[in-house]
Amino acid sequence: MTKPNVLIVMADQLAPHFTGAYGHPLVKTPHLDALAERGARFDAAYCHSPLCAPARFSMMAGQPISKIGAWDNASEFSAAVPTMAHYMRLSGYRTTLSGKMHFVGPDQLHGFDDRLTTDIYPADFAWTPNWSQADERIDKWYHNMEVLEEAGQAVTTYQIDYDEEVGFAARRRLLDMARDGDDRPFFMIASFIHPHDPYVARKEWWDLYNDDDIDLPDMLDPDQMDPHTKRIHHGIEADTVGFTLDQARNARHGYYANTSYFDDCVGKLIQTLDETGQRDNTIVIVVSDHGDMLGDRGVWFKMSFHERSARVPLIISGPGVNQSVVNNACTHLDLLPTLLDMANDGGDWPELGIDLEGRSLWESATGGNDDVDEAFGEYCAEMTSRPIFMIRRGQYKYIHCDTDPAMLFDLSTDPMERTNLANDPDHAQLAADFAAEVQARWDSDAIYQEVVASQRARRTLYEAMNQGPLNSWDHEPVNDVANAYVRNHMDWAEAGPKMRL
Repeated sequence: MTKPNVLIVMADQLAPHFTGAYGHPLVKTPHLDALAERGARFDAAYCHSPLCAPARFSMMAGQPISKIGAWDNASEFSAAVPTMAHYMRLSGYRTTLSGKMHFVGPDQLHGFDDRLTTDIYPADFAWTPNWSQADERIDKWYHNMEVLEEAGQAVTTYQIDYDEEVGFAARRRLLDMARDGDDRPFFMIASFIHPHDPYVARKEWWDLYNDDDIDLPDMLDPDQMDPHTKRIHHGIEADTVGFTLDQARNARHGYYANTSYFDDCVGKLIQTLDETGQRDNTIVIVVSDHGDMLGDRGVWFKMSFHERSARVPLIISGPGVNQSVVNNACTHLDLLPTLLDMANDGGDWPELGIDLEGRSLWESATGGNDDVDEAFGEYCAEMTSRPIFMIRRGQYKYIHCDTDPAMLFDLSTDPMERTNLANDPDHAQLAADFAAEVQARWDSDAIYQEVVASQRARRTLYEAMNQGPLNSWDHEPVNDVANAYVRNHMDWAEAGPKMRL
């Protein structure tokens, strides 16, 4: 059997709740809708850690952040950790990354044959949190209420510039692979920055929506907030600077517009697959790194295990995939074993460098049954000073932090997570069982010590690296212009036909 190509299209900060594909009545996502109509839509998919770099590292490695030290947005992703790109190479694939993956450290490939663009975020230790001063904002950290003030329209932004480059480079590589004579299947990730704040969109996407139609967030008063939400509320300056309902509506307007823009990026990649004759032999996966609270509970952005922040879209479409809606809980950790089943027709995988924590979702995607309905999460970054853990099993979600009261929600009856059942007598045994499971699964004190030690070392390294000349780890794509288009060492009569598809 011919191995399928695999194209992962990744959004940044896209909560499934705000897409047409997942039932939002206003947001237009026709290309995601079409993929879901032909494929498997996973309705309880979670990031393992609700922050950009930890989410991506855990997804790439199929490992919890506590196992690979992926604590925050300034944690180094070790070159010694095998990733899905390494395993896909071992499975006979050529591997390409176009766009954001927020790799921190000198290894900017992590198994990809090549990387077509630089990243949009720094690859150094600049964004290291400090749990010894947990109430202080990270230097140069941009998450605050200014992004709501800035929401609106623009001809272009650095994010639009970036995504236009990511999309062009990915489409051009798809064209190149269709005409280069290499018959190996491809594994490509095209990773975009939208609809990540600051919620600024081009006019053609903004005009898809009317202000009066934008739904407002379901907010909480500060005295109704759980402690972690209060910390986020303070950290993003929502308690001091605050925001108005008009600003919330405007920000959501921009987010919806940029979600439609991301959807259009997906559509252009699908069109290129069609044009190159690769559509029928390519599995397309759409996913995000995490979601966006978008004003729910009175906070914005991510950094918590509440649904808008921690849930991600996951749509798989292509050869062998059954049209279905999968309700079982799963996480980013499950993507790597799923890819290994896709790439090896459910047969023998390459030898694993590290045992994987997740399970394959390929059985679910192809119409089979999955007996597992659970997901686990870890968060060890800003707005907390102790590790936060999450267990989602069946209809229940349990959230634990040593410094905070436990939270237990029944998502089947309380999807907005407004009723904490942790101290409810009718759920006392369930809450106790979850608490015992947390204690058995995680050593919170040991993880805390690792995080604090890592933060201290990285702060020292960052300060030292800012003395004297800058030696950047940021990825610099190779542009081999000497062999591009037509050059004098080429036969002009052969170059034209060879590059025509």
